[in-house]
Amino acid sequence: MWLASLTGAIIIGIASVSDMRITWLGITLAGAVIMTFVIQLAIQRKEGFVARATASMVGALGVVVVASAIFALI
Repeated sequence: MWLASLTGAIIIGIASVSDMRITWLGITLAGAVIMTFVIQLAIQRKEGFVARATASMVGALGVVVVASAIFALI
């Protein structure tokens, strides 16, 4: 999910107008959270579910935060 969030942030930076970048980053983060749960449920392993889901979502959040900071400076 980290890579998907990074890819989304790069695409948003290239294709979106500056007024809509933060909105699209929020949508990207929401998609990352949903995809995290879809992937974790598809794995069908109970052990470590919370740790895996947390690591995935926190990583995606970190990518979005860094992208937001970069977009704020541009």
